[in-house]
Amino acid sequence: MLLPYMNECLIEAGCDEAGRGCLAGAVYAAAVILPHDFRNEQLNDSKQLSEKQRYVLRAVIEREAMAWAVGIVSPEEIDRINILNASFLAMHRAIGQLSVRPEHLLIDGNRFNPYPGIPHTTVVKGDGKYLSIAAASVLAKTYRDDYMNALHQENPVYDWNHNKGYPTPKHRAAIAQYGTTPYHRKTFNLLGNEQLTLNF
Repeated sequence: MLLPYMNECLIEAGCDEAGRGCLAGAVYAAAVILPHDFRNEQLNDSKQLSEKQRYVLRAVIEREAMAWAVGIVSPEEIDRINILNASFLAMHRAIGQLSVRPEHLLIDGNRFNPYPGIPHTTVVKGDGKYLSIAAASVLAKTYRDDYMNALHQENPVYDWNHNKGYPTPKHRAAIAQYGTTPYHRKTFNLLGNEQLTLNF
């Protein structure tokens, strides 16, 4: 059973990202403030849920949360500032859009660039420990999946509707055969161990 909060007396926002390990597409993050009495036995780390479960839970989260928001950092920004900083920036953008200002942030992972004026706690595998982080993981994952499914319509050879931009063999084979798109992260090792030259 996931914990409802870390500090009962504070307005807490859980934060998580999706798409950090992808070769293509933006990185997404979400911030979610749940009411202290929120309970949901199905809510868990988004990676432990089926696609159908994630979308059902997204509707529940958006309806019952005190506040929620999604932040996005583009592939160009990822290449400029690196994926770790981009993940933190996406979280900052989500936090900045919340309609309720949190008093404490619960961050999935072990590192974070502090958000001005709001203390935070990093929680390793926090999406499997705290409801608000799990909720953020569901929103970040589903909104990013929607985005990658839309990009697939433009670029069907890369199989993004299935791999969502992650480095699958089919995705890498398509990069080797067709080259890159504006959505690929040029600073990533796009071809894996095959040290081929790409034309960007």
